[in-house]
Amino acid sequence: MIQDLLSIASGALVGFTLGLVGGGGSILAVPLLIYVVGVPSTHVAIGTSAVAVAASAAANVIGHARAHTVKWPCAIVFALSGIIGAALGAELGKRVDGHRLLLLFGVLMVVVGLAMLRPRKSGGNPDVRLDRASMARLLPLLIGIGLGVGALAGFFGIGGGFLIVPGLMGATAMPLINAIGSSLVSVTAFGLTTATSYAFSGLVDWRLAALFVIGGALGGLAGIKLAHHLASYRRALTLTFSGIVIAVGIYVIVAALLR
Repeated sequence: MIQDLLSIASGALVGFTLGLVGGGGSILAVPLLIYVVGVPSTHVAIGTSAVAVAASAAANVIGHARAHTVKWPCAIVFALSGIIGAALGAELGKRVDGHRLLLLFGVLMVVVGLAMLRPRKSGGNPDVRLDRASMARLLPLLIGIGLGVGALAGFFGIGGGFLIVPGLMGATAMPLINAIGSSLVSVTAFGLTTATSYAFSGLVDWRLAALFVIGGALGGLAGIKLAHHLASYRRALTLTFSGIVIAVGIYVIVAALLR
């Protein structure tokens, strides 16, 4: 019962963070599953979090699609390329020792926290699209960056939105709002690919995943609601969250080294 409540609470924290600052929350899922919920295996934590991340992203992409912020051709090409990378990354991640993988994950958290300190540019070309005229220029960039980002997402069992958003902007020069909406297509695809790979290896705790998803849905609603009230302080919130990610990353690194 205690583990169930901790799973729902951890999922709620991840969902709340995603709703509040618009990204980065999924990277907290693995440390929460290991250090709060008490999942003993790093690989099971990664597989379980991948299920929760995919479910959360799938729910959110519906809202962005209704708002017409998804650049579907670009998003689909990026996602399909990333699926190949995610499958390869997941297979490689399962072959790495759990403690070493956790150490690398902690390093990634610190890097992500530092990257989030950089302000995002909201400009871009809102009319960009993948068609016959732009294919020769955009297709190689979308495929190449998609493969790389997918591999990282699969290796660490994360959604990778913090990498996908700048990747889409760099490849196509689309505005931030379109990159966020389009990135959720890839987050869903990468999460499903990683989850499937880990599930076939018996490395997913489906009960905990379901509880995590329930908590994430509740937390996401609360986070979005609070974000509307604190819109003018979003930069301060992002900075605070970056600090939390860096601190947790350092803790994960130290804990992995001590093990």
